Amino acid sequence: MLPHLDRKLLRDLKRLKGQVAAVSIVMACGLAMMITTRSLIASLDGTRADYYESNRFADVFGSVKRAPNHLAARLAALPGVAGVQTDIAGQVTLDLPGVDEPASGLVRSLPDFGEPELNRPYLRRGRWLSAGSRRELLVGEAFAEANQLNPGDTLALIMNGRRQDFRVAGIVLSPEYIFESRPGAALPDNRTYGIFWMTYKEVATAWDLYGAFNSFSLKLAPGAEVAPVLAAADELLKPYGGAGTYGRKDHPSHIRVTDEIRVLTTLSIGFPAIFLGVAAFMTNAVLSRLLALQREQIAILKAFGFSNGQIVGHYLKFAGVIGLVGIGLGGLGGLLLGRWMVRLYDLFFRFPELAFRLDHQAVVLAFGVGLLAVVAGVLGSVRRAARLPPAEAMRPEPPASFRPSFIEHPSLARLFSHSFRIAVRNLERRPVQALFTIAGLALATALLILPNTLKAGIANILDYQWDLVQRQDINLGFSEPAAIRTLHELERLPGVMHVEPARSTAVKIHFQGRDRQIGLRSLDPGSAHSRAVDHDGREITPGTEGLIVSAKLAEVLGARIGDELVLEALMGKRTVQPVRLAGLADDFTGIAAYMDRRAINRFMGEGDIITGASFTLDMARRAEFLAAVKEVPRISWIAIKETMRASFRQTTAQMMGMLTTMYLGMAVVVAFGVIYNNARISLAERARELATLRVIGMTQREVGAVIVTELTLLALLAVPTGLLLGTGIAAAIIASVNTETVRLPLVFTPYTYTFALIVVAAASTVSAMVVLRKLKHLDLIGALKAPE
Repeated sequence: MLPHLDRKLLRDLKRLKGQVAAVSIVMACGLAMMITTRSLIASLDGTRADYYESNRFADVFGSVKRAPNHLAARLAALPGVAGVQTDIAGQVTLDLPGVDEPASGLVRSLPDFGEPELNRPYLRRGRWLSAGSRRELLVGEAFAEANQLNPGDTLALIMNGRRQDFRVAGIVLSPEYIFESRPGAALPDNRTYGIFWMTYKEVATAWDLYGAFNSFSLKLAPGAEVAPVLAAADELLKPYGGAGTYGRKDHPSHIRVTDEIRVLTTLSIGFPAIFLGVAAFMTNAVLSRLLALQREQIAILKAFGFSNGQIVGHYLKFAGVIGLVGIGLGGLGGLLLGRWMVRLYDLFFRFPELAFRLDHQAVVLAFGVGLLAVVAGVLGSVRRAARLPPAEAMRPEPPASFRPSFIEHPSLARLFSHSFRIAVRNLERRPVQALFTIAGLALATALLILPNTLKAGIANILDYQWDLVQRQDINLGFSEPAAIRTLHELERLPGVMHVEPARSTAVKIHFQGRDRQIGLRSLDPGSAHSRAVDHDGREITPGTEGLIVSAKLAEVLGARIGDELVLEALMGKRTVQPVRLAGLADDFTGIAAYMDRRAINRFMGEGDIITGASFTLDMARRAEFLAAVKEVPRISWIAIKETMRASFRQTTAQMMGMLTTMYLGMAVVVAFGVIYNNARISLAERARELATLRVIGMTQREVGAVIVTELTLLALLAVPTGLLLGTGIAAAIIASVNTETVRLPLVFTPYTYTFALIVVAAASTVSAMVVLRKLKHLDLIGALKAPE
């Protein structure tokens, strides 16, 4: 048989099941989010680490113009180097049947015999290349799936100006290309860009590099420092056209996964903290008002010999049940949401197997944080109630003030109804209780701001910024730099309305001990195509010698406008030159630097050359233009703005949209839970008072108006605070999740705030209807009796 206090606990839980459920669900939302995000971090990080180890992903990467194979031994002899892999990489173009756009890709060589030392591909389907095979290749899975390629299919590649047909031997993955995208591009276009692998002999013959390499990777010995190895490899390869080395932390694919983990880390802290804060407020409201109603019961318990510790333990058990239900629901929800999200990431990142890994530490943390939240919310109230002497507790709690409230002043009282004055008086005489309720409502309102702010940022990129910054229709690049007169040939392509030259090169930018290896792009004054805009949307130009960089890059380097940066060319003569930072570009993908085209050519010590061009097309002749481009051998890649926009929508925007929808759904649940909980507590707390009002002659409508007025006044006070708080939280979280690969603008729209107001209004209306229905069936005689 259960002890007396436990039987009482069950009765209390049954009577307050609605409020208990509301608090538990709010807590479950926060804990589910914590478990989901932390488990996703564990899944991505753990799977990546296993993949890197099993397929021997390198620590250092670099490229050269041409270096003899015997130089690999000198690389291996560098202090700290434990393994070397040299290979050949070359850009190719493809003519895919049924695809209008010219496709391009990167071919990597594999040893003619045996496995590569580093960066070993993982065979997904088909077979490996046969020893000494000819006209066979392996295809990256992302490109194969986008173009429905299977082992045995044929691909036509143009390698170094020569067209050759190859048979697909197998579909593979690679630790170098967990996130596949064109070099220098922050967004993937798997339909028109792919990665391919062939035997060394096949690739070397095509590019006349037999006995040499132009790409290499290094594995470091345990404990070896990266920086000295980078410097030594750079110095060794300078005579051979070294284009700069970089560590794993700067590898494009590695950065993309790392950035995603960083975003999840921020979200695993910010959102759950707010949810659990709301749950603590709600628990405090439930228990503090329950204790106020049970003062006489506490006195009776003390009179029968129950100690303060037993009484405190009894009410802490009540809070503990709320916590345990929330933890159970949150754990189950986190597990289900985590498994669902992992399937989405499995489409986004290319791992051999991205299995869901439940973060057991997160489960333990969720258990501890959940109980801490509810205990912290009630401990003070429980201790104060337990300390009351029995004689004092037997008396009803005295009113907070015997004076009339401000609204009952003769000059004001006649302006308001009895119901309104009673509601205001109740709030005025219990300010702390009202403040706690307002705080909970404000937090619930604030939660509704961030998800729609994220959606607005994505929409802003897709519908506004893309066209504001990139006004061209198509960009293309050459396999080798070309003279400016090449522009005249491009102008004659069918459908061209306007064409502008482009110049780009790889550089390393230095500032006060920090550096980044990036692409330097041309940005000419008066350009009708590409522009750089600042945070306020104003166009900025670099001038004849100045430099514009991505605002994110300036943040990483710690540089400000007017500072002197150092540019180091990674091609040609490896020129080093100081340059003034002239402006910060508010771009949204990748990090880059921009300079006047002629200034870039002077910096490189070259003539008036270009590396690509941008076009405005007569879209009615788009197909003719694309067909003609396929016949120009010097063109190595092409990027169509609408295709890139679609790629962003299907990758980054889709992933952010899924997360946003999940958070928005939870925020709506929390808003309804907070308001419903407050309404039910208010009814339970004031049942005797409301019954008294009915008995002395007030109508059902007038009595109901007291509760509805209280709800309305609390909401009116809480919502503006919540909107301001939500704006601040959204700004802080978006700033913290903006990464070097993808950034979202901070956009607040009328819809963002209107949605929050509508949800709060709807939750208040539904809660009021529930309370009024229960009030209608209130047992007046039972409510007027003293609690037993």
